Amino acid sequence: MTSMGKTRRLVSMGLGAAVLAASLLTPAQAAPVGNDHQTAGGHDERTPRATIWSLKGTGTDVRFRGLAAVSRTTAWVAGSKGTVLRTADAGRSWRNVSPPGAEGLEFRDVEAFDQRRAVVLAIGEGEASRVLRTSDGGATWTESFRNADPRAFYDCMTFFDSRHGLALSDPVDGAFRILATRDGGRSWRVLPSAGMPPAQQGEAGFAASGQCLVSSGPRDVWFATGGGATARVFHSADRGSTWSVTESGIPAADPARGVFALAFHGRGHGLAVGGDYRTGQPSPQAAAVSRDGGRNWRPATSPPPAYRSGVTWLPHTSVAALAVGPTGTDLTVDGGRNWHTVDTGSYDTVDCAADTGCWASGEKGRVARLEP
Repeated sequence: MTSMGKTRRLVSMGLGAAVLAASLLTPAQAAPVGNDHQTAGGHDERTPRATIWSLKGTGTDVRFRGLAAVSRTTAWVAGSKGTVLRTADAGRSWRNVSPPGAEGLEFRDVEAFDQRRAVVLAIGEGEASRVLRTSDGGATWTESFRNADPRAFYDCMTFFDSRHGLALSDPVDGAFRILATRDGGRSWRVLPSAGMPPAQQGEAGFAASGQCLVSSGPRDVWFATGGGATARVFHSADRGSTWSVTESGIPAADPARGVFALAFHGRGHGLAVGGDYRTGQPSPQAAAVSRDGGRNWRPATSPPPAYRSGVTWLPHTSVAALAVGPTGTDLTVDGGRNWHTVDTGSYDTVDCAADTGCWASGEKGRVARLEP
């Protein structure tokens, strides 16, 4: 593709993302609301649309907290009972590509590079935490890591590219543990903890959406915490060798509260969402924004009205993003300062591909694609 052709394509994508964001804030049409969604009575003075998501039947009732959006047509989901599904036709059909014998595993994260290559993370204490990979679309799987330390509990993972990736464990001996791969997940090693600041008492990551550890660019990575006295965000600029840490401003001081998900646009502009995951508990100040790579965080002026477990930037824009949780989906069009409820369906995680294909997944086998 010529340089001019690439420029036109990027401009087109950017305009598409802007139109998409604007369309999500249009008032709801006077149409009946289905059983799956209720008219939202959130903090936004505009009436939320009944739904921005198009549900795609998966034929299962498992909970999908792991999601990887490859494109508008291709996505992977991973969840309970060792289940992994893949679609290559925009969700019209799903192929069950679950690893054989994995029924007892709890998959909470999946990172996919294309239609054939993916890595999944199973969580839990000791040997329940495992990493498996496939290079043939899920026809076969190889277990590349099994945690042998009963003190470790892995929560989430991220990849900088198709070779380099990290996984995050809750603290061991007073410090968060980082697992690293340099060969696309074929092998893993625990990184030295000398460059990791000490953890607070009770501090941990949340394995709620596969987004407690995120990366942007070739070397920058962040992870989020809760459960301790304060909810914090850790940052590394050298692929996990050394770390700095700062407070997020999102309330914690309880095992159920803190930052559950992060998203970064480039090295600078970060979003954090979370709250209290317990049903019916209030989640004030459930979102924060950073403009300096996570060194400082400011609370959202108008945060989501309830706990949110997943967040993602809309592609090719630095102002529009989506956050999801059990009680709804919220949209920001001003870089995270103000959030507006645009859907009231239940989702745990959300992800967008470079071609503006956005997907969400959650409980009861729910997977959906954004179709405004």
